[in-house]
Order: sequence, then structure tokens, then C-alpha cells
Amino acid sequence: MIRDMANSKLGKFLFHNTTTSQTIAKNTFWLSFGEIFGRFLRVILIFSAARILGVAGWGTFSYMVSMAAILTVFSDIGLTSIVVREGSKNSELRKTYFATSLFLKLILIFLSFLLIVFVTPRISDIGLSPILVYAVGFLMVFDALRVFGNSIFRSEQQMQFEAGTNIFTQVSIFSLGFYVLLRNPSPELLAVAYAAGSGIGLLVITFLIRKYIKVVFKYFRRDIIKNILAYSWPIGFSAIFGGLMVNIDTVMVGWFRDATHVGLYAAAQKPIAFLYLLPALIAGALFPVLAKRAEKDKDGFRKVLENGVAATLLVAYPIVVGLLMTADQIVNFVYGQDYLLSAGPLRILAMTLIITFPSTIIVHAFIAYNRQKELVPLWTMGTIFNILTNFMLIPIFGIVGAAWTSFFTQVGVNTVLWRKMIKINPFVVHRRMKTILLASLLMALAVMITRSLGLHVLLTVGVACAVYFASLLALKDHTLLEIKSIIRTQ
Repeated sequence: MIRDMANSKLGKFLFHNTTTSQTIAKNTFWLSFGEIFGRFLRVILIFSAARILGVAGWGTFSYMVSMAAILTVFSDIGLTSIVVREGSKNSELRKTYFATSLFLKLILIFLSFLLIVFVTPRISDIGLSPILVYAVGFLMVFDALRVFGNSIFRSEQQMQFEAGTNIFTQVSIFSLGFYVLLRNPSPELLAVAYAAGSGIGLLVITFLIRKYIKVVFKYFRRDIIKNILAYSWPIGFSAIFGGLMVNIDTVMVGWFRDATHVGLYAAAQKPIAFLYLLPALIAGALFPVLAKRAEKDKDGFRKVLENGVAATLLVAYPIVVGLLMTADQIVNFVYGQDYLLSAGPLRILAMTLIITFPSTIIVHAFIAYNRQKELVPLWTMGTIFNILTNFMLIPIFGIVGAAWTSFFTQVGVNTVLWRKMIKINPFVVHRRMKTILLASLLMALAVMITRSLGLHVLLTVGVACAVYFASLLALKDHTLLEIKSIIRTQ
């Protein structure tokens, strides 16, 4: 039965690589399905934890998790992207790059663990118990290794395995987390549940890639370490910048304000951080194709890049419009009235989506061209600006100042990023924006009407989505029609 399903029309689309368009569509589907389903479970857990733990308890947990997220990125420095890029180009070298990069990865993970355990408790006045600190430390270790293990699936363009392991991991975290919240809720035990669930997911990935694990020592090559580091550190720097942009505001709020303010800001920031995942899914599916076409097929590369950027904008605009118009309702529905002060920062952070969604694709385009070093000065200045501005604005304006800092930093950095990419390969997306903007306007009108009628926020969201996509179809949006044609031809 399973074999018949795999050989069916749907099975061939979901489990086999045939054409370039089908492979991109298949990988995008699996990455989207796995991450969205898994993140949906995590979002439910987070919203429930915020209500059950209270603003201060949720703030304490969020502070530590944000620190772990920053150090998880630091422990990679672009190694995962190098394995994906080189493994996509040359399957013979995949084991070599994986084995050698794993050695470097383990060193960085160990250093990051030491930072979490010994440094984090000393740089904030928020009370952090040893159980919470060590649990988050192990969470960072397991998450970092899981992400690295997924590089094998991506380099083989078999994202269905990444999706499956991610779903299994998130189900484990969800189950253990809810057990803790219902039986003995506390930031410490919730962190233990997160770490245990991530550890279970790591065991599954280790089993699936066991043929690579077994030959780690055989394929390890000391002579390519220098080359790996030379290629990876610019990628890593950009990833660290992205991690800082998502998490440093929460951490710095914890330096200047108490756990309650951290909880309020985290309530606004967490949904935005989850939404940042959407363009990463599209970029992850496109990256192997971009890597193959870079320098060899300029026109083909431009077409893939334009399609990717347009697809992210098609998703970003309705989300931004919806959050700007319903932030207060969403916060009240999800978190409760204790978190209503989060609505202002949520609106500000929502505007960054229009900037960051397409830029995620562009960053991967730079990596495909192996020109990531050109971005290092940009990331450096952006990171410095973000930290310095937070130092100035958070003490005065609190969480609103942190949100505006994030917005202005994203605008400055990504404006330069676009200009640099256009010089490398002049792509154009404005021709596709007319239908997206018009559909977003019609959606905004629908939201205004539903709010004036006093409908529940969930009904408002449902109506808004229906109006937006119906408008795109009626306007014959090029990007949406292209996605439909890919699916229909499979």
C-alpha cells in the first residue's frame, strides 16, 4: 500500500525529484508543512505558557530561551549552509564536508554551552535558577545538532525527512510541555520539557543519517578546515546578525527592565519570530537550485530569485495589514488583558515583515554566488546600530523603544542589501506588486467592515484571508497562478 502511494501521481510529486519546478514545489511543501505544523503546536504551547505562568514567569522563561537562540546561531557560523551548498553541488564530497564541519560544530556548541551556564546568570538582575540555566543549555545543544543534521536532507533535496523529524520533535515538546503546565507549571520545568523534546528529535535524526555518522572519523579531513571556515564565517556572521535581530531586543529589555517587561515584549516578539520562518522555508527550497545556477545560468538564476522574492511578498503583505489592524484583538484573544501593552510593539514589529521576508531570499542568493563576504560590513554596522540604539531607547521608552530599534535597523540594512544584489544580478519584482497591493487594500476594507460589525477576531482573520486570495485569483496574480500551474502539472 505504501509502495502504491509512493508510485501514484501524488506520491511522485511528494516523494520524488523530477523537474526543477517540481523539486522546488515539493521541497517548499514539505518544509512548509513540517515547520508550520510543528510551529503551530509550539505556538499553542507558548500562548498557553504565557497565560499559565503569568507575565513575570513567562518573561523569565523567554529571556533564557532568547539567549539560547542567539547562541544556537553562534554555534553554527554558517557550517550548515556550507554542507548544504557543497553537498548539493557534489554528492561525493557530502560526507567529507559533513564530517569535518561536525568536528567544528561540536567545539562551538561546547563553548556556547559554557557561555549559557556561566555567563548568562551574571548579566541580568532577573532571578535565574540553576535548573533553568542548565535545561536551556542542553536545549541549545540539542537544537544546534538537530539543525545541523538537517543539512544532509537539504543537500540531498529530500526535505520530506526534515519535515517528518521536525513534526516528531515538536509533538514531543508539545506533549511534554503541556504535561508540565497542567501538573506543575514553572519556567524551570517547562525548559526541561523543551530540552527533552528536542533531545528526542535529535535521536531520530541521528538514526536517519546514521550512515554519515558511522563514517565521521573516516571522512574527516583536517586540510579543508581552513577552507570551510573561510567560506562559512561570512554566512555565520549574517546568521548571527539575524539571530541578534530576532532575540537581542528581548535580552536587552531584561538588562534594563524587569521580568514583566520582558514578558510583555516577548508576547509581541514571539509571533513575529515565528512568522520569520515562512520566507526561510521558501529560501531553503530555492537554495539548492540557486546554488546550481549561480555563475552558470544568469537568466535562470534571476527568474528563480524573482519568483522567490515575489512569493515572500505575496505572503508578507496580508500578514502585515492584518496585524496592523487587529493587534489589540489578537493580543487580547491569545494572551489575555494582562498583555494588552504588547499590542503597540506588535504593530511596529509587524512592519518589519515586508522588509525581512524578501531579504531572506536575497541573502541566500548572495551565498549561492559565494559573495557572502561582501555582506560582513553591512551586518557589522547593523548589529552595532541595533545594540547602541537599544541602549539609548529601552531605558527611556521601554519595549516600544526596542520595537522601533528593530524596525529602523531592518530598514537600513536591507535597503543596502537589495541594492547590492541588483548590481550582481538585476532582478525586478515591482511589476508583480500591483495585484498584491490591490488585494491587500481589498482585504483591509474587509477587516474594517468585520471590525465595525463586532465580529470575533477569528472570523475577521478568516474573512480577510478569503478576500485576499480571492482577489489575487480574480486579478490573475502572476505568482499565485505560477504556483497553481506547478501543482496542476504534477
